[in-house]
Amino acid sequence: MGRPSRAAEAIAAVLLLALSAACGSRLPESDFTRDDRTSVPSREAAPLKVGIITSATSPVGGSAFTGPRDGARAYFDRLNARGGIDGRRVEVRLCDDGGSGVGNNECVDKLVEQEKVVALVATTALDYAGASRVSRARVPDIGGQPIGAAYDTHPHLYGIYGSLAPRDGTLGWDGELYGGTEVYRYFKREHGARTAAVVSYNQVASAAYARLVERGLRAEGYRVVTEQVDFALPNFRAAAADLKEQGADLVFDAIDGHGNARLCQAMDEVGVRVTAKVTNVQNWTSTVPDAYEDAPRCRNALWATGASRNFEDTGHPAVREFREATKDLKTHGQWQLEGWAAARWFTDAARSCARTGITRACLDAWMDRSRGYTAGGLLLPVGFARLPDPPRTRDTCLSVARWRDGKGWVAQGDMNRTCFTVPQLAYTP
Repeated sequence: MGRPSRAAEAIAAVLLLALSAACGSRLPESDFTRDDRTSVPSREAAPLKVGIITSATSPVGGSAFTGPRDGARAYFDRLNARGGIDGRRVEVRLCDDGGSGVGNNECVDKLVEQEKVVALVATTALDYAGASRVSRARVPDIGGQPIGAAYDTHPHLYGIYGSLAPRDGTLGWDGELYGGTEVYRYFKREHGARTAAVVSYNQVASAAYARLVERGLRAEGYRVVTEQVDFALPNFRAAAADLKEQGADLVFDAIDGHGNARLCQAMDEVGVRVTAKVTNVQNWTSTVPDAYEDAPRCRNALWATGASRNFEDTGHPAVREFREATKDLKTHGQWQLEGWAAARWFTDAARSCARTGITRACLDAWMDRSRGYTAGGLLLPVGFARLPDPPRTRDTCLSVARWRDGKGWVAQGDMNRTCFTVPQLAYTP
């Protein structure tokens, strides 16, 4: 089933990334690129055109959004090397929207209207301004990252974590979405945490997300410590000293990646020891040793939670397949694995349509019926439903990993068995 809390987390992650660009920058021009590696048509049948829209260049940095794209491309390369889908190659069309709404609409026009792609896959857009146009064209958008609220608003858009919202063209339920408290329940039940700190900037987006985290923690019975630092001149050492004095078991944050590294360094300097410094899916990457180079104790207290299988869990055949196909990438991360899963989702849908014809309509109908999809075990079961009323509680499972020097991200238990019945809290994205 869908995981609305992951949508909230994705939206927040991008808001926090945007903080680093708050002083202003010029948006780049859109860059339309054909993927030459998958552009040779099959002799047996016409290729299937698939579009991938990514904010590859944007105000928040060149590599912030490219993980899903890279994972999806790797999957399609491997698929084509093995003969494609029913003898048809998948011809990938890439489009960089530059992180702007104007650029995103240009990408939609290019791929949907001109290139006539049969589907979009692994969309990762800072501003998905063209979402309503994709929906009106009835083009299935498969396995996109819910950075904005589009995947809980429009029909024919299928986010990587699913959705329970009506998706009738209006946001969620009366303009609100719902997220669960499973992350907080996990650390309370499994690790005995009782006091949680939330660190934020004195900035609107940061403070708003911090309040959402605080609500979830309090709903789970935590004593909550709030630490707000100045965005322009943050005193992380003072915040860290107070964390130590307050005896925080957990540290959550509503700050950007650079700020997180500085906070961790300050925590090490003043001797803060916590059960977990909890981060999100976007930071669940192999770059931890470099990003947290000056904070060895805090680095080894990093935990990540999500709704997909740990990309380092190579004991699982689907992860092993992903890692083998992406071995030439300089870094690895959870968003790459989710992009790979999105491409596999498209492929499974296309194979089901092969006999009657791989069309937009057939793919969309198959996706709309999705219930319990896992991409071969890479995802927690995903589905789409149109509930008339928002859920008040849900049975929700959780993927959890912990960083260990020398071992990387180590999975903590079976994600399909780490499950809780938790309340669903309303929020406005």
